[in-house]
Amino acid sequence: MSGENPKEALSRPESSGNTTLQSAEQVSNATGDLEKLLGLVVEKLDQSDLPLRSLGVSFENLCVQGIGSESSYQTTLGDLFNPLKIVEAIRDARHPMKRDIIIGFDGVIRPGEMLLVLGRPGAGCSTFLKTLANQTAEYHSVNGEVHYDAFTPQEIYEHYRGDVLYSPEDDTHFATLTVKQTVQFAARVRAPSTAGRLGLSRNEYADLLTTHLLRLFGLTHTRNTLVGDAAIRGVSGGEKKRVSICEVSAARARLVSWDNTTRGLDSSTALEYVRALRTATDVLKMTTITALYQAGESLYNYFDKVAVVYEGRLAYFGPASSARQYFIDLGYEPANRQTTADFLVAVTDPNGRIPRSPSSVIPIEEHIPPAPRTAAEFAAYFQNSRFAELNRNEIEAYKKEFVNSEPSKIRGVYQQSAQIEHVRMSRKESPYLVSLSLQAKEVMMRRLQMARGNWLATLLNVVSYIFQGIVVGTAYNNTAENTGAFFSRGGVLFFSLLFSALATMSEIPALFGQRPIVLRQSRWGFYHPFVDQLALFLVDLPIFALTILVFAVIIYELVQLQQTAGQFFIFALFLFSVGFAMKGLFRSVAAACRTESVAQVVAGVAITATTMYGGYQITRPTMVGALKWIYHINPFYYSFEALMINEFHTLNGTCTTLIPRGAGYENVSLANQVCNTVGSIPGQPAVDGNNFIEKSFLYVSTTGRVWRNFGIIVAFVVGLVGACLIFTEININSITIANAVVLYRRPSGRSKRKGPSPPTLDVETSLEKGAITVEKVPDVEAKHTPASLAQMELATTDVFSWQNISYTVPIFGIQDETERRLLYSVSGYVQPGKLTALMGESGAGKTTLVNVLAQRADTGVVTGDKFVNGQALPRDFQAQTGYCQQTDTHLGDQTVKEALLFSAKLRQPPSVPLAEKEVYAEKCLMMCGLDKYRNATVGSLNVENRKRTTIAVELAAKPKLLLFVDEPTSGLDSQSAWAIMAFLRDMANSGQAILCTIHQPSAELFQVFDRLLLLRKGGETVYLGDVGHNATTMISYFERNGSRRCAPDENPAEFMLDVIGAGATAHSDIDWHLVWTSSPEYTVLQTDLDRIHREGRGKSVVEEGLHTEFATPWLYQTMQLLKRDMLSHWRNPTYILAKYILSIFSGLFIGFSYYKSDYSQQGTQNKLFSVFTVTIISVPLVNQLQVIFINMRSIYEIRERPSRMYSWTALLTSQFLVELPWNIGAMVLLFFCWYWTVGYLSSRAAYTWLMLCILFPLYYTSIGQAVAAMSPNAEIAAIVFTFLFSFIITFNGIVQPFRQLGWWKWMYRVSPYTYLIEGSIGQALGLQAITCSDIELVTLSPPSGQTCQQYMNCYIQDNGGYITNPDATTNCNICPYSTTDQYLQSQFNIFYSHRWRNVGLIIIYIVFNIAAIFACTWWFRIRTKTIAELLRRRK
Repeated sequence: MSGENPKEALSRPESSGNTTLQSAEQVSNATGDLEKLLGLVVEKLDQSDLPLRSLGVSFENLCVQGIGSESSYQTTLGDLFNPLKIVEAIRDARHPMKRDIIIGFDGVIRPGEMLLVLGRPGAGCSTFLKTLANQTAEYHSVNGEVHYDAFTPQEIYEHYRGDVLYSPEDDTHFATLTVKQTVQFAARVRAPSTAGRLGLSRNEYADLLTTHLLRLFGLTHTRNTLVGDAAIRGVSGGEKKRVSICEVSAARARLVSWDNTTRGLDSSTALEYVRALRTATDVLKMTTITALYQAGESLYNYFDKVAVVYEGRLAYFGPASSARQYFIDLGYEPANRQTTADFLVAVTDPNGRIPRSPSSVIPIEEHIPPAPRTAAEFAAYFQNSRFAELNRNEIEAYKKEFVNSEPSKIRGVYQQSAQIEHVRMSRKESPYLVSLSLQAKEVMMRRLQMARGNWLATLLNVVSYIFQGIVVGTAYNNTAENTGAFFSRGGVLFFSLLFSALATMSEIPALFGQRPIVLRQSRWGFYHPFVDQLALFLVDLPIFALTILVFAVIIYELVQLQQTAGQFFIFALFLFSVGFAMKGLFRSVAAACRTESVAQVVAGVAITATTMYGGYQITRPTMVGALKWIYHINPFYYSFEALMINEFHTLNGTCTTLIPRGAGYENVSLANQVCNTVGSIPGQPAVDGNNFIEKSFLYVSTTGRVWRNFGIIVAFVVGLVGACLIFTEININSITIANAVVLYRRPSGRSKRKGPSPPTLDVETSLEKGAITVEKVPDVEAKHTPASLAQMELATTDVFSWQNISYTVPIFGIQDETERRLLYSVSGYVQPGKLTALMGESGAGKTTLVNVLAQRADTGVVTGDKFVNGQALPRDFQAQTGYCQQTDTHLGDQTVKEALLFSAKLRQPPSVPLAEKEVYAEKCLMMCGLDKYRNATVGSLNVENRKRTTIAVELAAKPKLLLFVDEPTSGLDSQSAWAIMAFLRDMANSGQAILCTIHQPSAELFQVFDRLLLLRKGGETVYLGDVGHNATTMISYFERNGSRRCAPDENPAEFMLDVIGAGATAHSDIDWHLVWTSSPEYTVLQTDLDRIHREGRGKSVVEEGLHTEFATPWLYQTMQLLKRDMLSHWRNPTYILAKYILSIFSGLFIGFSYYKSDYSQQGTQNKLFSVFTVTIISVPLVNQLQVIFINMRSIYEIRERPSRMYSWTALLTSQFLVELPWNIGAMVLLFFCWYWTVGYLSSRAAYTWLMLCILFPLYYTSIGQAVAAMSPNAEIAAIVFTFLFSFIITFNGIVQPFRQLGWWKWMYRVSPYTYLIEGSIGQALGLQAITCSDIELVTLSPPSGQTCQQYMNCYIQDNGGYITNPDATTNCNICPYSTTDQYLQSQFNIFYSHRWRNVGLIIIYIVFNIAAIFACTWWFRIRTKTIAELLRRRK
């Protein structure tokens, strides 16, 4: 083997074997290849004098503290204004409660050992794993003595971070990378130097390592598939978990903590994974620490040691082979066929452990002291045991070998091995193997791959720029070089800058979504966090430059700005530079803030300030002194000034309006006329652009000023990009408090703060979620009894059956495949009083079959028949069945009791009195063991109690026929899974018919079921029949038909999956579907179905419980929904407060920015822009309410609509009505902060209040929900609304006056904001006198012998205006307008007389929007027929 080429060894395929079936043998072959490969690598390294380093860990008296309170209650909007709560919040912020998470842990794990960590959720397992992996920054304090051989935790973090990894439970990856790219990136950035790669190039090393890992974990077929996420279709959940395993494996760490990495894997794949860990640990002398839920006996046997964690205390740490007997000796016994891992976890559950007694299966002697009960007692017993003494001796031996005996020598050897792996140019003390330049190269390549994987988003971004360029360009098409277009030229320059800046704000959500991945990979020693941001800037640079160039060309040529190459270059240069500066600004904000909501608020404030003080809406001469400083730090201002100078310094605009003109002035000399534009000179037919911008904006119109501003913009770019990089690098840790069980009702009397006490919940979520859970939760739950179940009247005699069910779905984007079959000819039935298991490997179609049977499949083609008692399903079949979904979809801030009552009120018929519904909901609450959680919010419950709530909600509806339950044990520990399954067993015993899908059950869980329906991939039946006592019936079937023998201690569920070839790399040579269709059991099934149908057809038809589609009237549904939604809003103070803070801040900021504007031309324009700016805040307000709308819709579509709980029209009605008071209140607050501050008249306030405080929120609420109704998610809704709003903002006659719109004048008349702004401004400013400022007065000289009054009198009578010096004979100072009406009508087409017409038109728009909410919802979400089918039906 020493002469074998490593490249050939890596690329060699595994031997397949040719036995009849041997999936287990195949796994052995695959593992054998891995062992041979790793052995070859170790041998080559030894020959190259590159010894493989190893790293163990020891810990003594390890204690970890977090931050948390003794009790937690639901915060409401009222609490924010309660002085006592404010004082309490300040006190808690100054002196937070510190809670112990784990206490007094001792132990050692040497290289080559595998430790299994067991405990209930919240016991402290994740905290223990994170602490051993040196990931402790999120905790308040970590005390105790921890040694990584001769290194301290600080030294590991600073120099060898990549050698110690924590693999979190959640699988978070870049969704737009393929599986191969994800694993390959890890291999490349953690690839050693040339010597460590055994002569392979970096590319060869990464490719071959990736290929082998993908093959080992059965991912070869998905290598080019996107990983995906909730929004992007990608690999399945189990495949994503295997991607996470491959990524960590490619990092080549020496010590790895794996947190529940078998979640979502079937038993065969989980076994392959643990075997691979065992092989790598043995051959490479790794240190492996793993926490597993529901670990089978075959998995448990691979571990050397086990740690049992009980409420933050160490109940056992020692040899895995001795743990079972230790707890038996302690006074507890395992249940029948209970695996060792399940038994060890059960001991830590007061409701799950079985104490030994003299009459037990394992009798206990009377002189044995009583068994421990509490966590502290378990820890004390262990500390006095021989295993604790053995543990202490191992720690001392470890410390003597590594810590106290020549630590410098040990450090030197390890350091030398680590430094050899560092590539050239990298700092040898760095935890990163590759240099900064190589990091940047690799991360840039990844960013390009991400852009290629998400090419549609990149294309849409470019298309949006092109489309906006066309729209804006045509709106300002062929702008004339005259004074009438001066305002328009400024508008198009401002809008061009605005769009290039606003478009970058949409990056904030994506940045927060990617941050957990970047921070995790930084902790793994992949790259510096700032390198990722730097790579993003560098990759964006050419793409953004090209996009801006196209955008600039379109606008520049359509508008016909100054046609010289130099001026176009400056225009494009400043668009690009300010856009890049704004990228730096928004990314800096995202990097500096810990939460997305805070970042969005800060970004919103920033964009408001930069646009208002950009020099266009508020010109520099009219800026309020106290706020004028804003423009000095505003890159937008310097860009707009430069573009205005660039455009106007060569522009000599022909005057469009000379004063005087018209009747009586036909023969007047040009010497006695003047242009009515600022900057005009008497007797000149044109206005110099330089004079215009110097007097109007105080701009210094020189080329030097342009390039000075460019230098300032470059400084902004450098500063903001630098700030972004710095914030990204330093803001890598966040200490936050997660939600534990949150109670809505507070106890009477004053609550007291309590000192630290042992917790039951721990930091069970990763730092990516920023959650530290240290809340004390009740352990003892109310237990249901057979008597309570009998009172529920669950028994049914109706039999649900199905025959030859097949299901195909259309496939898009895959060559040569237009549809895919998910189910094939599945038949079966569910008996009353029987618990039927639906099982199969991942992708076998378990959930698909349940959805089809429950009539919840809304796409594809379903064939086959479904019956109740052999007769057609009743029309209200969905209402007579319950469906407990795997996802546990609920309204998070609703209490458990409220959720049950809501279900009972709306799903039980109105003939049932309300009091009876309430009593029945109470029974469900008690029966499901949720009495202690009746006032807890559903969103704060743990996984087990959320699952119980899901079941209780369905039971509250009194399902008569059947209960479907999908994956009730997914994500649960063994004891929680047992509690749920025991509950379902009792329900079945009471007569309920239950069909339950389940994933990887233990042997004792499998015994709960009466019958089994087993599917294989492709949705084909493998077995349907009784399970039998100890699964003997099922086992006998497989053994009789050619499978291997099932071992006496083997889990039958694992056995049957193994023999049918389930797993990542397993397969079977026996066609078990063909065996099934040829078996006697299949014939018996068909006979049973015929008998059931024959007997059932002799009975009466199953009565329809409902004669209408829903159980309750529409008005009752609406009232209940309105009540629920109002409570939800009241309990969501963050949402309401964000709305109100935004409104108050906007009102004050806009008000003081336009503080006491006078009635000059500029002052009137300022007041106009103040209303225009107020309307813009509808964008963030709409984005907020769309999230709430879509979340509520998702709950309806996923759970409540299929259950026929209420009408979709009732939901939309309540959603619209519930938003109105909050939005009206927000606008009222804005109105009071803004109206009088700007300087509007009190006598005109009523109309403005009606328009902006009543009609405006009605309008933006309705249009926002209408857009959300047609959108699949909140991100798309925000994009669509912003797109539509860009039309509204462009064509309302403000940025581009009506007279200049040309072809787009029809859009001006369609835009609702035209009438909103005209009504508000026309009524507030109409019929007022204008007093021009000195700079607004135009000067001319009358003909000789005439005074100014005599010369101008005829003109003023016809056109308006006034003279400040009527008796003068020279230098007449003329104001072109005498009233606001003249100014608004001539410049903005705004008429005072249209004010009530505009009210009517806005009401029409509101009514149209409300109709659109219902129409769009029906068309996009409710409609099930195609357009062609609808047209045929109409004919």
